[in-house]
Amino acid sequence: MTTITKVAIAGAKGDLGGPVFEQLLNAGFQVTVLTRKGSNHTWPSNVTVKEIDYNSIDSLTEALQGQDAVVSTITTESISAQNNLIDAAVKAGVKRFIPSEFGSDTFNEKAAKLPCYTPKIQIQEALKKAAAESSLTWTVVMNGAFLDWCIRVGFFADVKNRTIELPDGGNNLTSSTSLPTVGKAVVGVLRNFEQTKNRPVYVQETAISLKQIEDIFKKHLGPEGWKENITSLDEILEKALEENKKAFSLNVFLSTLKVAIWGKEYGGHFQKLDNELLGIKQLSPAEVEAIIVKNIPK
Repeated sequence: MTTITKVAIAGAKGDLGGPVFEQLLNAGFQVTVLTRKGSNHTWPSNVTVKEIDYNSIDSLTEALQGQDAVVSTITTESISAQNNLIDAAVKAGVKRFIPSEFGSDTFNEKAAKLPCYTPKIQIQEALKKAAAESSLTWTVVMNGAFLDWCIRVGFFADVKNRTIELPDGGNNLTSSTSLPTVGKAVVGVLRNFEQTKNRPVYVQETAISLKQIEDIFKKHLGPEGWKENITSLDEILEKALEENKKAFSLNVFLSTLKVAIWGKEYGGHFQKLDNELLGIKQLSPAEVEAIIVKNIPK
């Protein structure tokens, strides 16, 4: 039976990386933080810090020596840096690689074709190839939209201006999980090595719609003055794909991500969950409401 004790994390300072890092520490793993040269961030004394160069496989391989697992939470714009990280993990004899996915279902056939997921699909293919040719294994964690973060940064609605976009009317459900619980799911993967080997795992704290989120906003902020912008996901996708023929852009990314999250045929609402295996509980409506209210921008 394979046991994971030493875990290297890339991207530990980010919005997701921070909570994942904390959960790994809390769970008792020996954590090594991979940090770019020149970073002056202060880490806890019980953490090993390795300066790395993502452009150098030798630098990465040296940093990963003796590690059982790599958890990558690097940002979307840096996804391709994982190619060298995967090669280094193979050379260093790492047993498990968890790539920076942590979203909606990229294993859904329709979602996998969306431009927003192209870099992630390329990383999946690299991991499958590495697993076929070495002892490295992988797990992709699917947790849906970040419930707390999406409220906090205004991804679900513009609370300040009381404006909310409702794609296809806003009643479609999507899976959603708060950032600390994503970290707990990562811990669950590492503690269940064989059961999570070379496959995606699916977790959610809730399945929620934009209309439900809007109702919570109205309950706590008052019902007056809200503007609903009802849009068509088919039209959003059509325009984004047309624009993507000229160039991939932030608008193409966000538009196709919207389709992945809220489109009925794109797998955003997970039907089969690994919550029980990974020790993740689904929240009650009251608990979901509390998270939303806590994260409403002030």
